[in-house]
Parts: sequence; C-alpha cells; structure tokens
Amino acid sequence: MASGYGMTGGPGRCFPFWQEVLACYMVNTSSEDTSGQAKCVPVLEDYYECLHHKKELARVRAMQHAYRAKVLKTPRTDAPSAQEIKTLGLLPDQKPEDVHLKPISFLPHIKPSIS
Repeated sequence: MASGYGMTGGPGRCFPFWQEVLACYMVNTSSEDTSGQAKCVPVLEDYYECLHHKKELARVRAMQHAYRAKVLKTPRTDAPSAQEIKTLGLLPDQKPEDVHLKPISFLPHIKPSIS
C-alpha cells in the first residue's frame, strides 16, 4: 500500500495521502523529539479514511436509516389492493383457466427417442 503501486501497476488510490503523512512526520518530528506527531493526526485520519472508508460508510448508513424511517412514516398511495394481487392483473371477471394460462415449466421436456 505505501509502496505507491496500485492493483493495476500505477499509483495506488491512497498513495498521495501516504505521501502527506510522511511529509508531515518528516517536518514535525525527529528521532529525539516526537512531540510534533500531534500535528499529523488530521493527515493520518485522512489516510485511514482513504484505506478503510469508515466515515463514509457511517454517513451512508445514517442516510439509509433516515430514508427508511421516512418511507415507513409515509403511507403508500399506489399500493395494489388484495384483489389486484389475487387476480395477477387479469380482468376482474376472468379466471386464469379462462385465458388458458399454462403452468410454467422450468425445465424443457424432451421426449425419449427410444420407444
């Protein structure tokens, strides 16, 4: 990941963020003094977000939850009635036998060639 090479051989999607993290550490820390690491926390968070997408997924889940809550609160006005579901969209006074509906065969029927 930090090598800079992605799956297709070019730069990886998070490599620019990794370069920012390295640059921040190079500027703000040394081998004797590591107190500058606190300045690099936002950059490091950006790199982790690029790798794992945790904040993005949390936002998506919150939006989905809000959408589903709104859908449950509002009644559906175009819902089919029980009679429409029962007749499968046929005319109200017709039965399936009247319109010659055949049961669906999932596997083709082949007659044997030897009698």
